[in-house]
Amino acid sequence: MSSACVALPAAAARRITLYGFICAALFSATSSAPTPLYPLYRSLYHLSPVDITVIFASYAFALLIALLTLGRLSDFTGRRAMMLTALLINSVALAVFMLADSAGMLIAARVIQGLATGIALPTFGAAILDGDKNRGPLLNSVTAFLGLLAGSLASTVLVTFAPLPTVLVYALLLALMLIAFALLPLMPETVTPVAGALGALRPRIAIPPRALGPLLRMAPVNVATWSLGGFYLSLMPSLMMVATGVHSPFIGGSVVATLMLSATASVLIFRRWSPPRALFIGTIALMAGTGLTLMGINHHHALLLFIGTAIAGQGFGSLFATMMKIILPLAESHERAGLFSAFLVKSYLTFALPAMLAGFAVPRLGLAETANDYCLGILLMAALSLIAGRMPERLSAERR
Repeated sequence: MSSACVALPAAAARRITLYGFICAALFSATSSAPTPLYPLYRSLYHLSPVDITVIFASYAFALLIALLTLGRLSDFTGRRAMMLTALLINSVALAVFMLADSAGMLIAARVIQGLATGIALPTFGAAILDGDKNRGPLLNSVTAFLGLLAGSLASTVLVTFAPLPTVLVYALLLALMLIAFALLPLMPETVTPVAGALGALRPRIAIPPRALGPLLRMAPVNVATWSLGGFYLSLMPSLMMVATGVHSPFIGGSVVATLMLSATASVLIFRRWSPPRALFIGTIALMAGTGLTLMGINHHHALLLFIGTAIAGQGFGSLFATMMKIILPLAESHERAGLFSAFLVKSYLTFALPAMLAGFAVPRLGLAETANDYCLGILLMAALSLIAGRMPERLSAERR
């Protein structure tokens, strides 16, 4: 049995779309807020690069577990029940962050946060599509980057200029989370609950057959895109200090914010382009930006590094938005959360695994050499996607 999307009056549809958009961005903001704090955590709690990447990766793996088991649940229980669950769990995570005084507590906070986000992203993302199917893919693309930008930028400013740097940003996010919780009863339900929720808890990838081909064809560029995101959100703050010699949380947080700001802008710039053109130009921008960033790292040139980051962000945002535009409309209402979860599972695997491997490589290779190998891997996957993208055209030309 499949759920049915509830027909909503125009005002209610706008309300749930706006609420879903803001909450999805808020969850993304909470996920990026710890990034500018990693260098501070290293000095306060004597953490190694391996510790930092384990803290980072624990979030992603918990998120993956939640996506595989709980990501489809709102298709059966209704959206509001899972929204409530995600808000409550994330509030607990923020409270643990505020109390954290060791690597173990930071890992615990990130695990709880990952579980909450793994519930929230497909649920709020599906609710956005329920309220506005036409603009839903675009809005879902923007929420991630706006949230990551807001979280990293707010954290950077507060940790640099405000007191209680390991507490204040989480207290602010917790207050916003409680406001979202208070507004939830005012939101309409968009899906009729049906039986089958227990069966939906069995881990599986729910991909409609018509969406499988596009997902596979875009796999190489998706790997390159999310590997870049993992690189910036785990290692870049520490790498910036080494590359520039400036030991301030502001420098690391600002380069992450530059990536996310550029990515947000690119979603809007590329939104009217045809998907093949956007994929091609976005891949070229990703490669060019990554190459310039690599040059900035190796030559200790901060300006070149920021320019490379801004160009890479254009590729990051446009590629993610284009993939969402292609994939999400292929799902019916009862398949939306499941397909969104499947797409995020693939994305977050490549977000977490390379960054974690890089953390283990740093003690042996050093931060700069690890960054070189990491960026070369991104360039290789992007090049493979360009070759794969040209293959159908070549085959078609040969047949003619």
